[in-house]
Amino acid sequence: MAYTRRKLLMIVFLVLALISLIILSIKVGSANLSTLDIITALFNREATAASIIWNIRIPRILASIIAGILMGIEGSIMQCVLRNPLASPFTMGISQGAAFGAAFAIIILGAGTLHSTHADAVIVNNPYLTVFAAFAGALIGVAAILLIVKMRSVTPEVMILAGVAMSALFGAGTMFLQYFATDAQVAATVFWTFGDVGRAVWNDVWIMLIFMIPAIAYFLYHSWDYNSLESGEETAKGLGVNTERLRIHGMLISSFTAAITVAFLGVIGFVGLIAPHIMRRIVGHDHRFLIPTSAILGALILLASDTLARSILSPIVLPVGIITAFLGAPMFLYIIMKMRR
Repeated sequence: MAYTRRKLLMIVFLVLALISLIILSIKVGSANLSTLDIITALFNREATAASIIWNIRIPRILASIIAGILMGIEGSIMQCVLRNPLASPFTMGISQGAAFGAAFAIIILGAGTLHSTHADAVIVNNPYLTVFAAFAGALIGVAAILLIVKMRSVTPEVMILAGVAMSALFGAGTMFLQYFATDAQVAATVFWTFGDVGRAVWNDVWIMLIFMIPAIAYFLYHSWDYNSLESGEETAKGLGVNTERLRIHGMLISSFTAAITVAFLGVIGFVGLIAPHIMRRIVGHDHRFLIPTSAILGALILLASDTLARSILSPIVLPVGIITAFLGAPMFLYIIMKMRR
């Protein structure tokens, strides 16, 4: 009973911390708002600050939360099914594959309207085609990883090297597209791949939310199966778990949610690597608690990174992908050194 209570208290603490960060994130930015401005704007759409809050900051905050939740869950699931502490959509090349697919849809298939201005570099006017193309790119990376997993004596280091190879391959494909694109298209594609939650609008938020809910429900429903898989392949099979199906479904759903975030927000790295590692040290390997806590911490990390990106050089707004890379690279090196020991 005390075991469960501690885990539930951690979830409550993370939720309260996220609520506090949401309030702070609404206030800070290139135009700092007072508490009175926020309260007035929330109840009066005609107020001066209402446009800033409802059209810019709240969609941005919600996009950060949804994307952070998805990344945290993706990391925890991939690290379990691949039995690799370095696994995440970013480190395994899945995000880069999704980015290539989305860039292909925008440049070649005409899924986006391209501009050379900073604020509207890419407007995705066909999000469904973009998400589908991003998913197709991610699926190629997933298929390659699953083939490698089936090989015998594959170490975690080999898996990461395979992810590096896939990232290089998709990066080459993206550069190939850029080579034959116009100057405006190249600039737009580079800007798009930075990873920026500020480009999200209400329609993007709703689409991401629609796909997030069933993904969370599926992973929570199978939390006991992931616990058995943590104990080993033979143990899980002995408990009646179809490990092959569980692994394939987990990778497919994770890649699909990764494709959605990349399609709308660009490449945002390392959140899916950091959040599960931190929470695994605090709540352990029980996926009944690891999945929700990793999700909430992922939202906290991404929202905190975006808040920092909006305030550190205000009024200049940095892409959040830059901040998460600065935070995630040292953690990545730390995990590698720990694995070596």
